Amino acid sequence: MLVCATPQHAHVTPLLAVTEVLTRSGVDVVVLTGHRYREAVEAAGAVFAPVDPRFDYDDRRLEEAFPGMGGRTGLAAMRFAMRNVFLPPLPSQLVDVTTAVRGEGIDVVVTDPLFLGGVAYALQPPERRRPVAVIGLVPLMLESRDTAPFGLGLPPMRGPIGRLRNAALRVLAHRVLLAGLERDVDRSFAAAVGTPRGTNLLDLGRTVDAILQLTVPAFEYPRSDLPPTVSFLGPIAGRPPRAAPLPDWWDDLDGRTVVHVTQGTVSNAVVEDLLVPAVRGLADEDVLVVAATGRDPGPLLAALGTQPANLRVAPFLPYDHLLPRTSVMVTNGGYGGVHAALRHGVPLVVGGRTEEKIEVAARVAWSGTGIDLKAQRPRPQAVHDAVLRVLREPRYRLRAQAIGADILAADGEAALVGSLVRLAGRDAP
Repeated sequence: MLVCATPQHAHVTPLLAVTEVLTRSGVDVVVLTGHRYREAVEAAGAVFAPVDPRFDYDDRRLEEAFPGMGGRTGLAAMRFAMRNVFLPPLPSQLVDVTTAVRGEGIDVVVTDPLFLGGVAYALQPPERRRPVAVIGLVPLMLESRDTAPFGLGLPPMRGPIGRLRNAALRVLAHRVLLAGLERDVDRSFAAAVGTPRGTNLLDLGRTVDAILQLTVPAFEYPRSDLPPTVSFLGPIAGRPPRAAPLPDWWDDLDGRTVVHVTQGTVSNAVVEDLLVPAVRGLADEDVLVVAATGRDPGPLLAALGTQPANLRVAPFLPYDHLLPRTSVMVTNGGYGGVHAALRHGVPLVVGGRTEEKIEVAARVAWSGTGIDLKAQRPRPQAVHDAVLRVLREPRYRLRAQAIGADILAADGEAALVGSLVRLAGRDAP
């Protein structure tokens, strides 16, 4: 199988987990991604294949690679990312996918939804290509009469009025908000494949043979028109990272109410977005604030000036140890991190509006597992009030625990292998 991953941590990590499941099951895997991840690919038992060097970059410095990317939220962020990050590599990605399929004896192409060369490969006639499966590592983007367009962060509205609202918003999105981007995407697909993409931008998933969504149904909006190509696997857990010593303050967690704060593994350079407001908002509460910065904690401590007595900080923390002791997780809404919290029954407070995060935050609120702050940079008081509300109202933890039970009950690894082997038309290895 060929696994295609945009060279960014949030894309590579879930696809490496998929790769590990496949290689453990006896499947030969080639992974097409950036050089930064070569060692991790090979550690997962796969063969590394590099993307075009022109479109390889260090995702720890995205603002340097794509000036102007920072500070954009919602649809503005989507338009910028599509035009500058995801569309330009499409032609070279398509060449790489086609070359790998022919040269490596590939049976199935497995792609992240924004590795557009993988999606473009699926537009070829079925007799000229292998089956293509998209791994749903962001909230389901497929349009539906029952949901608002992706990127607006709006939860479903029931009944005829809700469907009228959704229809009107689809017209607005495609004819106004995304009209220019739709034309750019059409031109890129037509130039690469010889034909337009055959569907609108937010419905590209309908062109592939399978969508394997890394969540459970209780955390995704219900759709009465969901195509049969969609399967819900639940999150696929990769190998735990190499054991590292716990911080010397770890015993401080004993007997305390722990609030974990994170801006994820990539979007953490601007600590003023969520880390600083959360730490300041909770500084005088009888909770232990445990912050993971994803990089040197120095900028956070410098921005705070004085470190609150209830703050403990580290670049990275082992979630298998931390989350069972956590009462609330404050996060910018990365799909993987939110599911890690839910797996452990931890309720959430979400402050994030970039990339897919606006849609993740909306699903947290809709599912009853936490509170959406509806801000990229919330006020400290807003974080304070939301955390205390989640701590005081048991309904949030009960809903998180219920979805956590669904995640634990999902046999995602077996479903993943079975789905891909069936696509290949082969017997299970």
